[in-house]
Amino acid sequence: MRLTPDLIEEACQFVNPLKERELDLRAKKIQVIENLACTSDQFDCIDFSDNEIKRLDGFPLLSRLSMLLLNNNKVCRISEDLYASLPNIETLVLTGNNMEELSDLKGLEQLTKLKYLSLMRNPVTTKAKYRFYVIHHCPSVTVLDYKRVRLHERNTAKKMFGGKQAKKQAEKAKTFVPGEPVKKGPTPQDKEAIRAAIAKASSLDEIRRLEMMLSSGSIPGF
Repeated sequence: MRLTPDLIEEACQFVNPLKERELDLRAKKIQVIENLACTSDQFDCIDFSDNEIKRLDGFPLLSRLSMLLLNNNKVCRISEDLYASLPNIETLVLTGNNMEELSDLKGLEQLTKLKYLSLMRNPVTTKAKYRFYVIHHCPSVTVLDYKRVRLHERNTAKKMFGGKQAKKQAEKAKTFVPGEPVKKGPTPQDKEAIRAAIAKASSLDEIRRLEMMLSSGSIPGF
C-alpha cells in the first residue's frame, strides 16, 4: 500500500505517555516512506511498526520528530543523508528488521542527537564486536538494545575501532554468525506491568525506555 496524503490524514493521532504528539501508521502494508511533507512537521513520534518498509529514506525535513518506531519491517538500508532530514531524532527502534552488515549501519553515524537505539532481532547483531562497533560509531547513543552503554564499553570500543586499520577490518567483516532464537512477544501481563511502571516512573529517561519496550514488544530482563 502506498503512503498517500489521504492515508496519513486518516491515521490515528494522539498524545502518547511521553506527552508527545504521535502519528500511528502501524500495520498498513506500507513499503516506501513518502509524502510525509503533508504532516507539516507536527509530530514528535511516528510509528511505522509492522509494515513492509525496506529502506529508511524518503523523509522531508522533520525538525520536530524525535522518535521513530520501525519494529517488524524489512529495513536493510539506511540513507547516509538521514541526518539532514531528521536532525533531532533521539529514539530509533529498528527491532526485527533485516540489517545484516556493520557497514549497513553507516547511515546512523551522523545522527548526533540519537540516544536510544534498538537493533534487536536483526542479523547484524550476531556479528562479532557488533555492540562495540555501534558504541564507537554512534557516540551519542546512551541506551543500545535496551541496555545502558557503560564507560568501560566505550573504552573498549575505542581500542577496537579507534584506528584506521580497525575501521577497514570492520568494513570487510561479512561473515554471518547464527544468533540466538527469536524471542516471542510480550504477554498481556508483561504489557500491563510496563504500563504500570510508566505510570510510576520518576524520570523522563525511564519513561522513554519503558515506552520503547512497550512499542517494540521486546522486554529483556523486565
